[in-house]
Amino acid sequence: MSKFTFLFCSFIFLQMWLFFVVAAEDDPNSEVKIEVVFKPMECNQKSKKGDLINVHYDGYLAKDGSQFYCSRSDKAGHPQWFVLGVGQVIKGLDLGMNDMCPGEKRKITFPPSLGFGEEGKAPVPPNATLVFEVELYSVSRGPRSMEAFREIDLDQDKSLTKEEVKRYLKLDYERTGTPKDEAFYDKIMADIFHKNDHDRNGLITTKEYNVYQHDEL
Repeated sequence: MSKFTFLFCSFIFLQMWLFFVVAAEDDPNSEVKIEVVFKPMECNQKSKKGDLINVHYDGYLAKDGSQFYCSRSDKAGHPQWFVLGVGQVIKGLDLGMNDMCPGEKRKITFPPSLGFGEEGKAPVPPNATLVFEVELYSVSRGPRSMEAFREIDLDQDKSLTKEEVKRYLKLDYERTGTPKDEAFYDKIMADIFHKNDHDRNGLITTKEYNVYQHDEL
């Protein structure tokens, strides 16, 4: 191999190495470590950004394994409802719970930059790497896409009532073959309005609804 060829190959290798390093730094997914603890044999629907999910999760400090949060002891121990990928939970969980099956369990580890950062948030200290053990119970197409908004908004007045949201949730669960009781739908509906009806007038407007801040109606 000539000296020129050697130097050329070395240059190409260096360029490729730098590309992958930069790509890894720009991609927060590369900083999330996911260990699948349990996965069901059948999986008809995997979680994705914008889905409404129901999950239990326990948080631990990676440095000593001490627990700082347990959803089973918070808020009467009910599994938490939130929309995936829109910032309703910390970034590490938003990323780590993507592409999950109902019934799946994961152990998710991520750095401070995807958790509570340099400042921390009591009882989590500054610069803490976090570990979450999560169990996903259900996945449904959360009322977040503009397509879903049009389906929910029966009278096409560009605002959603509690009755319209509850009806949509019922139909969505019935389509997946998992109908629930009235209390189940009431709880989801109440949580959706608590988080999105910012002016507390009993309606969710297109502005309040559109968490992505795009897709004009």
